[in-house]
Amino acid sequence: MSTDDVVGLSVDAGLATLTLSRAGASNALDRAVKEQLLAAVEKVAADDAVRAVLLRAEGKNFCVGQDLAEHVAGLEADPAHAMDTVAEHYNPLLRALAGIRVPVIVAINGACVGAGLGIALAGDIRIAGEGAKFATAFTGIALAGDSGLSHTLVEALGASRATGLMMLGDRFTAAQALDWGMVHRVVPDAELGEAAAALGRQLADGPTAAYAQVKALVSAASTGLSDALERERVAAEELGRSRDHRAAVDAFLAKRTPTFEGR
Repeated sequence: MSTDDVVGLSVDAGLATLTLSRAGASNALDRAVKEQLLAAVEKVAADDAVRAVLLRAEGKNFCVGQDLAEHVAGLEADPAHAMDTVAEHYNPLLRALAGIRVPVIVAINGACVGAGLGIALAGDIRIAGEGAKFATAFTGIALAGDSGLSHTLVEALGASRATGLMMLGDRFTAAQALDWGMVHRVVPDAELGEAAAALGRQLADGPTAAYAQVKALVSAASTGLSDALERERVAAEELGRSRDHRAAVDAFLAKRTPTFEGR
């Protein structure tokens, strides 16, 4: 990995490991992370030697979502196109993740927020450290949501709980996520890396064709991701131009309560 790489990729005996490695920024999703992660996912998906995928992160946090500093720079430079990243980066990434035919395991440590949560929910099996914390966070900056959450969160938790989490932005713990069925296992934080790697190895050594059919059957029974991504794109573009969004972003960065002007 070069000093410019913020996403690592390695393949060992059929297990591909993708690593978010922008640890100093809590793996916030700037353009480089989004582009490199999409390229890595596409490379893995095209590799017939890969029989399972493990997505993990370096540092204290899995992913805190969109890099807001980069977003503010976009709002200041070209507000009409500040939300283009949804169509250019998030939607292709979520489609590519969902399209991987082999099992995808996500190891979640620390904060898993916003688009980071959307990326985690695009996997098949999630294993979390006991200290992991989750939130949607979008309405906190006057957005409705992206990264497929309007579909995947509802599929995972049901419409009522998903709506509450999306509107209120409540944080929830690994224990709650396990109780709700959003993650499949919770382990001590110090054991997360080893446990996730062992699970990835188990799946890489298992009946790949059967796993692929399981994914195909589940996908057929749970349609709607592509439609959700398109609706999210439209909503993001509309809300991204609103004064409420800019007021909320400025207030978030200044750690104060935003003042909204209405509809």
